[in-house]
Amino acid sequence: MGSIRVYLKTAVFTVLVPGIVAVAIPQLLARHQSRPRLPISTGVVTTVGNLSLFSGVLLYVHTAFQFGSEGEGTPSPTDEPDELVTGGIYSYTRNPMYIGVLLVILGQALRRRSLSILWWAVGCWIGFHNRVIRFEEPHLVEKHGEAYERYRERVPRWLPRIYSKNQTERHP
Repeated sequence: MGSIRVYLKTAVFTVLVPGIVAVAIPQLLARHQSRPRLPISTGVVTTVGNLSLFSGVLLYVHTAFQFGSEGEGTPSPTDEPDELVTGGIYSYTRNPMYIGVLLVILGQALRRRSLSILWWAVGCWIGFHNRVIRFEEPHLVEKHGEAYERYRERVPRWLPRIYSKNQTERHP
């Protein structure tokens, strides 16, 4: 279980970084954009948008809590967990926190049928992907060595596998 201090630092980081990226900027984009809108029906898109928004918030909160409870760290790059966090949702994808943030942005794009917010989500994903490849993965290899290499071989970077690696080896 993480300390109160770790969770307070996580809350501050969450408001300042994901809060701005996933909430404040999409709100500003929505406020200053009336057209063009995504050409999808309002009822369906609102439901899917709400589901995306809600699941993104839950995923982010869960993974931020997991950083504190398993690794005594925060999502901040300056206060990362000392231990490599590989359990729970991290056993399916190496970057669920980024996925949560993207789901929040995508949910807002859908709910508001906003092309601008959708483009913001695409730009964020490209930025997250570049950060993971250029900084985070090399840093984790340096910090955790073979343990991270084994984890990286076992767990995909973004989307969870629908099948196990053993199934593909038996059935090419």
